[in-house]
Amino acid sequence: MKNKTRFSEEKSLKDLLQDFKKNDKLSKGFNQLAIEDAWHNELGPAIKNYTQSIQLNRGKLFVKLNSSTLREELSYGKQKIIDMLNEKVGEAVVKELILI
Repeated sequence: MKNKTRFSEEKSLKDLLQDFKKNDKLSKGFNQLAIEDAWHNELGPAIKNYTQSIQLNRGKLFVKLNSSTLREELSYGKQKIIDMLNEKVGEAVVKELILI
């Protein structure tokens, strides 16, 4: 039998995926998908039905809604929504929320 040697530096799969995303500059696309998923899951199906598009660009999250009443209500809790989305994603991706 061969002796199995281990590397002195072991990494978890999560750490390896994060390194891969950073090195290959894929984090922008992954962050976009994670934010869209968090928006739909955290804010619920009612808000999902009124959401037309979600676009993350340089820390600004642009959300197009087809209800002016909902847009007004969500504008009162922008910082809470930003904090909730960033917590769900695991990093500070969203710095500003712009409701259109």
